[in-house]
Amino acid sequence: MTEPDYQPLIRLFNRLFLLSYNTELVAGDDEPIYLPADQVHPHHRIIFAHGFYASALHEIAHWCVAGPERRLLEDFGYWYKPDGRTADEQAEFERVEVRPQAYEWIFNMSAGRKFHFSADNLSAGIGASDGFRQSVLAEVQMILQRGLPPRVRTLVEGLQQEYGTEPLQPEQFCLEHDECEYA
Repeated sequence: MTEPDYQPLIRLFNRLFLLSYNTELVAGDDEPIYLPADQVHPHHRIIFAHGFYASALHEIAHWCVAGPERRLLEDFGYWYKPDGRTADEQAEFERVEVRPQAYEWIFNMSAGRKFHFSADNLSAGIGASDGFRQSVLAEVQMILQRGLPPRVRTLVEGLQQEYGTEPLQPEQFCLEHDECEYA
């Protein structure tokens, strides 16, 4: 399967956030990273992995979680242990990934794309736990009920316009495809 063209996403993100948040989305050749502006680069940069559309949405989700102070730190100053985590480390990873993956799911739906949970621990053979999947779904439902935060709402509206998708409904989000209701 060929990864979809990510150029429209880059153009959309940069149109929406470059001036207002001094942040640009950049396709990278290696692992994803967030880099704050410095003397060489005047803009904060969300650099997503290997040109993968899904990586771009995931990294944007982390940016949407990060507050103003964290957006001044490399990778938002977050803890990250690479692939090969223990079960306890994986549990901590899942705890901090609930909100970003909820946003990522919302972005995917807004772009008309399928969302895939990420345990990001392939070498340990630990996939996304049922509890994690349930927590992400509950977070999505809570976010939709309370209303999208401003940056999330801005991107969702832009994605819906770009891809011609309908407004989000809580019934669209479910763990079993047969249980989902699509407008």
